[in-house]
Amino acid sequence: MPVTIRPIDSKADRKKFVDLPFRLYENDPNWVPPLKGEALGLITPEKNGWYSHAKAQLFLAEEDGRVVGRISAHIDTLALTMPADKGFGPGVGQWGLMDAEREDIFTALLAAAEGWLRDQGMTRALGPISQSIWEEPGLLIEGYDHPPTIMMGHAKPEYRGWIERAGYEPVKRLQTYDLDVTKEFPPLIGRIVAAGERNPRIRIREVDKSKFDQEAAIILAILNDAWADNWGFVPLTPPEIKDVGVKLKPIVFNDLIRIAELDGKPVAFMITLPDLNEAIKPLNGNLLPFGWAKLLWWLRAPKVHTMRVPLMGVVKELQASRLASQLAFMMIEYIRRSSIKKYGAKRGEIGWVLDDNQGMNAIADAIDSHVNKVYQIYGKSL
Repeated sequence: MPVTIRPIDSKADRKKFVDLPFRLYENDPNWVPPLKGEALGLITPEKNGWYSHAKAQLFLAEEDGRVVGRISAHIDTLALTMPADKGFGPGVGQWGLMDAEREDIFTALLAAAEGWLRDQGMTRALGPISQSIWEEPGLLIEGYDHPPTIMMGHAKPEYRGWIERAGYEPVKRLQTYDLDVTKEFPPLIGRIVAAGERNPRIRIREVDKSKFDQEAAIILAILNDAWADNWGFVPLTPPEIKDVGVKLKPIVFNDLIRIAELDGKPVAFMITLPDLNEAIKPLNGNLLPFGWAKLLWWLRAPKVHTMRVPLMGVVKELQASRLASQLAFMMIEYIRRSSIKKYGAKRGEIGWVLDDNQGMNAIADAIDSHVNKVYQIYGKSL
């Protein structure tokens, strides 16, 4: 039977879009089924603040009445305003959320996404980016042998060859670092932390969840300053911050998120999250009939094997100084202690980190962590 590629926008078709990976990955022990309601929310414009500055077209591939592939083509209007040497810029669209049974289906879906992007005036495509750069960017190309942590992606190994044979070339690598948090850091790091503790100008404090909006505003201000020169940076907007707050607030714990102050001014932050994937994987995407109760019970006092550090930042004016790494080591050490004592963690994962982010890669090396997953973003002229 011929394969049909069609654009979709109905609620019923979005459900088919979300359901497909559950069949394609059902025998993959390292795939983590997302909560279906959350996955639907990400592709529903009325429920995702990212759509306040972006537009997308979803496509389904069907064969003999069966859904056999999917893809999203999308344009972020804020990304179009970014400097061209930082990854995005004028004329650059994206695609993502892509899965298919076979390479010919995969190629046809890519062609449909590229056609839509060309029709919108785009001259270059980057992918996979699903859908915002802040969600699940990049294709997994190393580290298939263990599950991803919260807000990180998974993929079939064959996708890499399919993308490259479609004419895409590697543009940027993102990597995550694995860390045994039960081990003390090297003595040099201990001395750096101790020296910071003796410095009266430095204060490393926990966030106050009861002041969630105020603390989020502080972190956002540091983030947008610290990451402004990074490849792929697109500033987070108030609607997105609101959505992130709703999504992550249940797994925000005061002692796992730290703000560093210098002379009373916030200058750095580190966010750590218990790996929610450990709790949702057994639910197979469903909160009913009893999944919601299991998840609520877990959230009351989570005990996890892994903690993830998705974001860390130091204001730009300090980034070239020794103080920047000292603040980072202090926040990492304090959160490491809490992760072990209160949450029973054995492992930490830092990232994603750009492969050319020398500062963060040096910090990761200094605490004896190692790369455990690599994600690749590809590009192609249209």
